[in-house]
Amino acid sequence: MLDIIPSTEQMTNLVGKSLYEIWNKLCVLIDEKYDMDCLWNKGGKKWTYEYKYRRGGKTLCALYARENCIGFMIILGKEECLKFEKDRENYSKEVQKIYDETQTYYDGKWMMFKPIDTSLFDDFIRLLRMKRKPNKK
Repeated sequence: MLDIIPSTEQMTNLVGKSLYEIWNKLCVLIDEKYDMDCLWNKGGKKWTYEYKYRRGGKTLCALYARENCIGFMIILGKEECLKFEKDRENYSKEVQKIYDETQTYYDGKWMMFKPIDTSLFDDFIRLLRMKRKPNKK
């Protein structure tokens, strides 16, 4: 666990003002639909911070931050990959491309998006809904 949860100023300095606004909009979108535990961590080798949405030991998704870049990761298990493939034409070309380019592991696909605006948010919510039904009204 990280002792320090980054401040607004630290996050703004790290990713930049416009990406920090995207980060916050994405968090609000997830928070409106899901009641989850949110955990800050170190971001490993590639990222400075990880912000994970979990509940009952299962991760819904995670956001990542590093210099001038934010990431949104969602892991699709085998069943979810099948659901995605049945419904793929309803997703944007960009999401389909990332799905196709993401390596498939024994437990599914670890899809990483690097949003620069809110254009994929509807797709993100649809992907999250596939993993877990929203638990907020």
